[in-house]
Amino acid sequence: MKTFVLGGGCFWCLDAVYQKTKGVTSVISGYTGGHDRHPDYYSVCSGTTGHAEVVAVSFEEDVIPAEVILDMFFALHDPTTLNRQGYDVGTQYRSSMFYETTEEKILFEEAIERNQALWAHPIVTEVSRLPVFHVAEDFHQDYYAKHPEQGYCQVIINPKLAKARKYYSAWLNA
Repeated sequence: MKTFVLGGGCFWCLDAVYQKTKGVTSVISGYTGGHDRHPDYYSVCSGTTGHAEVVAVSFEEDVIPAEVILDMFFALHDPTTLNRQGYDVGTQYRSSMFYETTEEKILFEEAIERNQALWAHPIVTEVSRLPVFHVAEDFHQDYYAKHPEQGYCQVIINPKLAKARKYYSAWLNA
C-alpha cells in the first residue's frame, strides 16, 4: 500500500476521480504545507495559513502503478498555473506534491519531467516534504459522491471525470 499527498486545486476534484480509480483504497481530503497547527476550511481559504487543499490517495501498487496515479494527477488539473485552478484562486489551490521518502520525491520529479511534454508552459508544481497532514472536515470527504447535483460538481468536477474516462478508462471502476 502506498499513499501520495497531492494538491491540484479544490480537493473535491481529485477526490471525485480517485474515488473511482481501480486499486485506490482510500481518498482523504485535507490540508498541508502551511504553518497553522489547526487549519480548517475557512482559515485555509483565507490564504493566511500557507496550507494547500490536498488529497491523501492510498492505493495498491499491484493493481495500479504509482506512475498512473501521478499521470492522472497531471491530467486532472493545470500544473502550469501558479496558485490557481480555473476560478479557484489562492495559494491553497496550488499544484503540489508532498513526499515522505526520497523514493517518492524521485517519483514525483520523474512524473513532472514525463508530463512536461504535454504542456506548453513550464510545470510549476511544488514538490515538498510532507509536514503534517490535517484531515479536512467531514463535510469535504467524498463531496462529489454526496452532492453530484451541486453546481460546482456539475460545472467543474463533471468535466474532469469525463476527461478521466476518456484517457484513463482502463483504470476506472464502472
